[in-house]
Amino acid sequence: MSFSLPDFRRKWSCRGYMSAGAAMVTAALGLSLVLAERAEARKHASPLDIFGIAAPRPRAAVHSAKIPLPRPRPEEAPKASDEAPPEADGKPSPDKPGADKPAEAAPPPQKPVSACRLALTEEIAIAPSIPDIRGPGACGGEDLVRLEAIVLPDKRKVTVKPAAILRCTMASAIADWLRKDMVPLATSLGSTIGELDNFDSFECRGRNRVAGAMLSEHGKANAIDIRAIKLANGQSIGLTDRTMSREVRERVLHSVCGRFSTVLGPGSDWYHEDHIHLDLAQRRNDYRICQWNVWDPLPQVAPLLPAERPEEAPPREVAAKPEAKEGADDEAAEKAPAPAEKSPAEGSKSQPHKPATKKRR
Repeated sequence: MSFSLPDFRRKWSCRGYMSAGAAMVTAALGLSLVLAERAEARKHASPLDIFGIAAPRPRAAVHSAKIPLPRPRPEEAPKASDEAPPEADGKPSPDKPGADKPAEAAPPPQKPVSACRLALTEEIAIAPSIPDIRGPGACGGEDLVRLEAIVLPDKRKVTVKPAAILRCTMASAIADWLRKDMVPLATSLGSTIGELDNFDSFECRGRNRVAGAMLSEHGKANAIDIRAIKLANGQSIGLTDRTMSREVRERVLHSVCGRFSTVLGPGSDWYHEDHIHLDLAQRRNDYRICQWNVWDPLPQVAPLLPAERPEEAPPREVAAKPEAKEGADDEAAEKAPAPAEKSPAEGSKSQPHKPATKKRR
């Protein structure tokens, strides 16, 4: 079967055009129906429009609510200042941080005051508190004071020279020792305490200043070295002075060994031959160390030069001149009786004969 365009035109001369026109009319009608449905859908939202294809419904008119106005300003109220606030001039207020100025950090909370600090008042010692020390390793400590003077019960002050940096507990122990033990000792010597000779207090170092040794109690501000206690009358109680009375030094020894956990002096080692070391080191079972040999006084040695002659001594007698002494000897020789001459026989019997010798010139 053959098919060609002339045959098509001959058989269906009008049907082809009519079918195309009908298709166009059908499409136009369908499009109009679709537009009508969408317009109707704008008025009534479809319950199946879950994807929001249809246009949203127009909202109802918004009714404005009535906002209450502030009350009128009373007549007796002060007038507002015409000065502009600091923000209006472009400068932030001093109490509010600006954009380029960071907010200051809040100050750290203050540490609670210790019971020792509350008890160590100015009636006992002049010891102002100082900040905590954080040194290398475990050096330093907390609750530190600078012990400048100790107030005696009679309100006299014993100066600590130089001022000692100690823990509050150690400073309190030194104050109690002087006030309760050393004041009666000074009174027995006829005076009162005037000054405490501080040889060393806080120092970040090892024991006996040996490199690599265990940290000393001086490095923890828990020790003090004392050489002497000076009295108000000028006398000095040298704790290691062998010219000092042995009884006085023994009284000091018994008092410090009863109050401090460590006492080192002469006889302990050669590091403590000229001073006394005191500390409050904590040990197991409250173990204490008291090593201090109170040596006997040195023997009295005769001075090389004679003592000076006192002014009230009587004048010395003047010795006679040498010429007068020689004249007196001559007169005594003349007054003496001449010896009796001996006969040659007696002389020959008593003494053996000696040969004559010639005198040399």
